[in-house]
Amino acid sequence: MIKVSGVSKRFPNGTVALDAVTTDIGRGDFVALLGPSGCGKSTLLRLIAGLERPSEGQITWADGAPKPGEIGFVFQDSTLMPWASAAENVFLPLKLRRKSRAATAGDVQAALAQVGLTDFANSKPAALSGGMKMRVSIARALVSRPKLLLMDEPFAALDEFTRHRLQEDLRDLWRRSGNTIIFVTHSIYEAAYLATRVQVMSARPGRISATIACDIADTADRRTAPDYIALVKQLSDMLRLEFST
Repeated sequence: MIKVSGVSKRFPNGTVALDAVTTDIGRGDFVALLGPSGCGKSTLLRLIAGLERPSEGQITWADGAPKPGEIGFVFQDSTLMPWASAAENVFLPLKLRRKSRAATAGDVQAALAQVGLTDFANSKPAALSGGMKMRVSIARALVSRPKLLLMDEPFAALDEFTRHRLQEDLRDLWRRSGNTIIFVTHSIYEAAYLATRVQVMSARPGRISATIACDIADTADRRTAPDYIALVKQLSDMLRLEFST
């Protein structure tokens, strides 16, 4: 679906965030970009989204450059309009594309249903929990039915229980929708639980130092499965080696 070829990013202050990154993202993949803060994960996500331009290299799409609405982006903060209801927040990207509220009411309701918030369509952010706000943010990214969903540490600020619940919901949504997802995280446990492939980032300037397939049976006890525990250890050892040299 996406080919990243020799992409580097140097900012005007001289900081080199990424150096010669090369990777492929297949259709239907769930890829986690794993590494500590400052290793270029979010920069790579923004380059793929078209929010930044690479200093060197190129990003190509199998079906040509994405059209408006074909990329959904979920940020670490829910970034909701506090004066607007959940439904109005979800409608925002459609409104920006000059779609009518009446014509897209079904799309908004469907997006809220995908994240389990049908009964909260008229609630404003102040009346929602942190996890529910993030669900609204995900629904807003999904309302345009994107081919690619980019997620930049969306669960980092949530408590562990809520985080686990949203991880489970996200995997279920990915299985049902067939979306391609690229998910930035600094949590080894999150990357191992969510992804079909984990791409380990090196210290800045960021490179993809390894790509690990996550061959774990998709069962209710996934977090306690021996394959999951072994994968967490493998990723931990790789990051320890990568960032100790």
